[in-house]
Amino acid sequence: MTADSLTIARPDDWHLHLRDGAAMASVVPHSARQFARAIVMPNLRPPITTTEQAAAYRGRIMAALPSGAAFEPLMTLYLTDAMAPDEIDRARESGMVHAVKLYPAGATTNAESGVTNLQRCARTLEAMQRVGMPLLIHGEVTRPQVDVFDRERMFIEEVLIPTRRDFPELKIVFEHITTKEAVNYVIEERGPLGATITAHHLLFSRNSIFLRGDGQPGLSPHHYCLPLLKRETHRQALLVAAASGNPRFFLGTDSAPHAKGDKEAICGCAGCYTAAAALEMYVEAFDEAGALDRFEAFASFNGPDFYGLPRNAQTITLKRHEWVLPAEFPFAGKTIVPIRAGETLRWKLQS
Repeated sequence: MTADSLTIARPDDWHLHLRDGAAMASVVPHSARQFARAIVMPNLRPPITTTEQAAAYRGRIMAALPSGAAFEPLMTLYLTDAMAPDEIDRARESGMVHAVKLYPAGATTNAESGVTNLQRCARTLEAMQRVGMPLLIHGEVTRPQVDVFDRERMFIEEVLIPTRRDFPELKIVFEHITTKEAVNYVIEERGPLGATITAHHLLFSRNSIFLRGDGQPGLSPHHYCLPLLKRETHRQALLVAAASGNPRFFLGTDSAPHAKGDKEAICGCAGCYTAAAALEMYVEAFDEAGALDRFEAFASFNGPDFYGLPRNAQTITLKRHEWVLPAEFPFAGKTIVPIRAGETLRWKLQS
């Protein structure tokens, strides 16, 4: 590693949305170029709630990969109030389902089938704790009277703390954390616990939603995601945590593709598309923090260590090199606008 070049073990993405069908075929090459493996989210329509459905979805992903791509999708199940504990045993025995995802009902895209009350899932959580199956958590309460910027903090108090008390050995990943309260919880809480952090939450505060790049007022739908970007103080806390070397924090892009017209709409979809330049943006954040020497642990080691998987033997190289991210990419007959579209990035993943 030098100040202008960084060679690390090939990273994995521990939180990725690929969609399905033609949309998936449009975006999966981006992730396959950047990462060796990815935890694939199950929030399709209908959601992936059984091991059989997960196997079929994995097959569709593999069929959509570019020829010669070395990319492994790590499958997940979508937790519902009605999921039976024996589904967890089937998932573990399959060898290709690696986690179960908790979406509070109505929390985000395709979360209509999510959990209404986690206490209803107690027997399933007991089974997960028994076999070591991780619970991946979208950590927001959804009561309309709670301010949207406070939903993560309230979730910690109302759901996470009692869940850890009831299931002290349950493996939990607090996904796409956005607040200093979440950082503190992950650092201080006992038990098997990890957290993913996105590139966009490391690079942007909520000003990016409501102000243009020149500082003038203007709404930016492509910076709208859930959980929302937060205050600058929270962004700084995330950056310190990611660059700290603490093994509980690892890379998860939460790259979430939506067609341009679905984002730039009266009721725009939540999600930032970062898969095409995720590593370049992460490295830019670590460069800002003066922590390039700690990027490999965050991107390549902490995630597989938490999941009990081998670290990747292959390497990738990023070099300090200015280039312009395309304004749009093809997306199932439409287009998708990446976050930082048309902007100059300062690092480049080498082919």
